[in-house]
Amino acid sequence: MDAMLFSPIQLRGVKLRNRIVLSPMLQYAALGGWVNDWHLMHLGKFAAGGVGLVFMESTKVDSRGCSTPRDLGLWKDDYIDPMRRITELIKNNGAVAGIQLSHSGRKARRSVPWEGRTPLAHCPGVDRGEEWELIGPSAIPHSEKYATPREMTLADIQEAVEAWGQAARRADQAGFDVVEVHGAHGYLIHQFLSSAANRRMDEYGGSFENRTRFAIEVMRRIRQSWPENKPLFFRMSAVDELGWKIEHSIALAKLLKANGVDVIDCSSGGMSDRFTTGDPAQYGYQVGNAHQIRAGADIMTMAVGMIIHADQAEDILKAGSADLIALGRELLHNPNWSLDAAQKLGIESPFAHIAPAYGFFLEKRARSNFAGKPSTWQRGIHSYSDEGAK
Repeated sequence: MDAMLFSPIQLRGVKLRNRIVLSPMLQYAALGGWVNDWHLMHLGKFAAGGVGLVFMESTKVDSRGCSTPRDLGLWKDDYIDPMRRITELIKNNGAVAGIQLSHSGRKARRSVPWEGRTPLAHCPGVDRGEEWELIGPSAIPHSEKYATPREMTLADIQEAVEAWGQAARRADQAGFDVVEVHGAHGYLIHQFLSSAANRRMDEYGGSFENRTRFAIEVMRRIRQSWPENKPLFFRMSAVDELGWKIEHSIALAKLLKANGVDVIDCSSGGMSDRFTTGDPAQYGYQVGNAHQIRAGADIMTMAVGMIIHADQAEDILKAGSADLIALGRELLHNPNWSLDAAQKLGIESPFAHIAPAYGFFLEKRARSNFAGKPSTWQRGIHSYSDEGAK
């Protein structure tokens, strides 16, 4: 069976073996911004498991922009060499290595999620114990629980733009072949886009054109450092809870495309603490946004959000809603989701999509007289029928 999910896709000079993407997921495992063996293990297993594009988590371009003291950094050249070990592992397993670059702005300086994401009033800076200053487009806190950031000066804005450009240069030198800029979830770029967070009276605030200026300048500066043959993604909150609408996202996507962006990663929300995915959250609850942006801006999109099943992912691609499928927590649940999907979609030689050290022996088992099904296909040893596996 031919399946779009397992068809290669060309993005500039980079070819992905399939449309499956590991979404950037913060691991909160770094110390001083440095990668370590956790990141090697975390990302390597998805490449070995058959994912086409493996994204390193949100990596900060400025130490002030760290969400927590445990975030990864790429604000200095010292970080380049340790990252090469990871990109080489990803590539050696047939996947493409990507990295998301970010700055949390006024949402920085918080505890890790399992400690409550509590805003930290007194905390040394991540890089060298420096003062950790909150900055943002305006002196407006994210919520009543957060500290008020200092409004960025024009010099601050240009320094931030340059920081993204330098981080993109380092990403290229570290061996990454895809860069994604995080412009969603209430972080710094999203703060500039939002009329709720951005009350500036200069050329970076007020009108839609002014509020999008920072995002466009960041992308232009990245394109100066990022090779022409390597694709550039932009993650946006296609809609948020404080006034950003899908029509704004379509207009922004057109501007981004004109400035070197190849793919829009379509998420949502994050501009306040009130965002919810629904109760209960629905399968593919953000896919409609990816569809509208793809059609309205004539740009490739990546769908994300409660995409769980292989046939669900295939339907999204065949409906023309997106060009890539990003999975996060589902890949945490099953790092070999790609293999599982290949089998369920009836792909010829499904074991060829994973590392041969795994694929050879799994194919050998499949060709034996074993009459059962893998654990992902049934509830237990007594559930052999399709009905019992539901």
